[in-house]
Amino acid sequence: MTATDETPGELRAADPVALTAELIRCPSVTPEEGGALALLEGLLAPAGFACHRISRGGVENLYARWGTGGPVFGFAGHTDVVPVGDVADWTADPFGGMEADGVLWGRGATDMKSGVGAFVAAALDFVGSTPPEGSVALLITGDEEGPAEHGTRAILDWMAENGEQLDFCLVGEPTSVTRLGDVVKIGRRGSMTAELTVFGTQGHTAYPDRATNPLPALAAACLRLARTPIDLGSTHFQASTLALTSIDTGNPASNVIPASATARFNIRFNDLHEPESIRIWVDQQIEEALVGTGCNAEIDWTVSGESFLTSPGPLTDIVVDAITDRLLERPALTTGGGTSDARFIKDHCPVVEFGLVGDTMHQVDERVPVADIRRLAELYGDILHRFFGR
Repeated sequence: MTATDETPGELRAADPVALTAELIRCPSVTPEEGGALALLEGLLAPAGFACHRISRGGVENLYARWGTGGPVFGFAGHTDVVPVGDVADWTADPFGGMEADGVLWGRGATDMKSGVGAFVAAALDFVGSTPPEGSVALLITGDEEGPAEHGTRAILDWMAENGEQLDFCLVGEPTSVTRLGDVVKIGRRGSMTAELTVFGTQGHTAYPDRATNPLPALAAACLRLARTPIDLGSTHFQASTLALTSIDTGNPASNVIPASATARFNIRFNDLHEPESIRIWVDQQIEEALVGTGCNAEIDWTVSGESFLTSPGPLTDIVVDAITDRLLERPALTTGGGTSDARFIKDHCPVVEFGLVGDTMHQVDERVPVADIRRLAELYGDILHRFFGR
């Protein structure tokens, strides 16, 4: 590979590639700020953005707004990244931000410092060249890859306390699948994780009639849960899914029937359900599976997010039309994949997600073509122009 001659630290404010490289050089592994938010604040404040650092639970976040009136267009993203693993496995320094042969390398290159670099560059160019009648707001968190308790949630809480309101928000997560612009996400499935414990009566394996073995009962419950469809999907969502992730007794002895056994599973559910309806469905399946076993069960639930949908309409058309006109391909509107911070923003305003191809995110040698970063910034700029009627 032949690297470029760019000197680390040299940064043109509106150059999305140079900005992304500088962000990669900030070692912002969750929940460390790593200098990433300070870098952005140093660019945005001189350009007229009112910047607010929001600190909660040991997490640093940034809310920056240009303008005081409405309407308010928001970009949202995160600068925190997952750990790099074994540095020796990387082709280039994961925090080097090296550009070589038209590719930018480093942790966060895809997820999602490139998205942040693109929308910050687009916002700086937009307010500098064609100041809108309205406002542009940036919500940038350091807690998306972590527990997500004190990141975007903290920003939205601060906004509510300070009378800040968005009319529309675009989250710059890497949503594209095979090429830039092929997918825009207009919703996400909800996510719930359950820990199911089935209780029996402990005993000696030589005398199984004197015990109540919870393992066959748990196996029957797991089989029923895994094989029974939750639903058949909806207009914009695929069918809800259930995936078993663990079955365990914690039993080291081969001659002891355990008193209990535990299974864990995750459910991704569509807009036909809320968490309570999922709980009811699961309870019914388990109750029927345990009939006649002599066992009983308990379930502990963790809800990571509810399903949501931003219905196709004028706001989603702004994003779709900008992509279609520039890339000559109409993106698919989907709701697949995992969760993102859009699940919090959807309670504040309509939200969509659009960003780069995510094929190397969280991997060793995470990288992105620099041409895609530039195109993404141009698309974000087009979206801003369309939103403000320019």
